[in-house]
Amino acid sequence: MSWDVRQTRRFARIYKKLHDNAVAEVDAAVEAVAQDPDIGEKKKGDLSQLWVYKFRCLGQLYLLGYTRDDAVQLIFLESVGPHENFYRDLKR
Repeated sequence: MSWDVRQTRRFARIYKKLHDNAVAEVDAAVEAVAQDPDIGEKKKGDLSQLWVYKFRCLGQLYLLGYTRDDAVQLIFLESVGPHENFYRDLKR
């Protein structure tokens, strides 16, 4: 069963700037997370609410950060991008 997916303003802003080749890969990653939200790994510490799904895009490791609400089966897409500065930008 697929969960509902919502995107935050931060995710929408980043997604809009992605290259056309990367959009298809990110869409596939979002679909994979929607089918099975446990596919990512839960973070600890400051970002304890965040789940991260890692995937390859354009020969580079990309991360898809999301939070989830188990009560209503809803996933909030927080951010997407390469590993470089990913966590630093999320803490802001």
